[in-house]
Amino acid sequence: MPASSDTALLIEHLDVRFGKHEDEVHAVRDVSLSVRRGESFGLVGESGSGKSTVLRAIAGLARDWTGRISVDGDDLGPKRTKAFYETVQMVFQDPYGSLHPRHTVDRTLSEPGRIHEVENIDERVNELLRDVGLGPEFRFRYPHQLSGGQRQRVAIARALMLEPKILLLDEPTSALDVSVQAEILNLLQRLKAEHKLTYVLVSHDLSVIAHMCDRMAVMNAGRVVEEMTVDQLRRAEPSHNYTRQLLKASLGYDRAAVDALETFD
Repeated sequence: MPASSDTALLIEHLDVRFGKHEDEVHAVRDVSLSVRRGESFGLVGESGSGKSTVLRAIAGLARDWTGRISVDGDDLGPKRTKAFYETVQMVFQDPYGSLHPRHTVDRTLSEPGRIHEVENIDERVNELLRDVGLGPEFRFRYPHQLSGGQRQRVAIARALMLEPKILLLDEPTSALDVSVQAEILNLLQRLKAEHKLTYVLVSHDLSVIAHMCDRMAVMNAGRVVEEMTVDQLRRAEPSHNYTRQLLKASLGYDRAAVDALETFD
């Protein structure tokens, strides 16, 4: 899978393992995919399918991996450099766990700016708060003074502090109330256009993928079983049995369809 000039992220034959000997878990198996610059690419599958582990390997949070990960044509090693974090940032699933409870919003947003010597940090913090729909009045609040949706907006603002080109989004709305989920997804759509971002979005929810993404890869038991466009998803035209099962299970809550999901090794 050679990289082209518009390739933002290239993964080839990625394997990720956890543990040793009899306790070893082979979480990701021979995953290859390519994400174009400016694209929203989805990774979908059940819990435990390996989709979040792929993001963690890209971000440098899962160290025991083999294969190739390339960002903007530069191959990554086991450690991540400052330059990497100025290109790639991650937004985590849990807005309650991803913010330090004793740090104000100001400190949360300012700290990466200070580490990376960003100029005019005060102006940048206020600009980011406006960008995510909060405003400067939230600057000196603590996480316990914020709702779940507001916390996730702060987490998104933090990810944008270094003006990255790629955002890794790990189930960014699944921990939020249904009424707030659409607001955050629409915010992410707007920020993508305004900041010319590339997204890699992990979700178990096909409706989120259909709303946000251009293409998607379906994962099962650590492997990519199928790649398809979102137009194919909307037309219900998957080619793999697992994807057909996943699509059926997502059409309203179908307990029998969920129970019938099979693992394809």
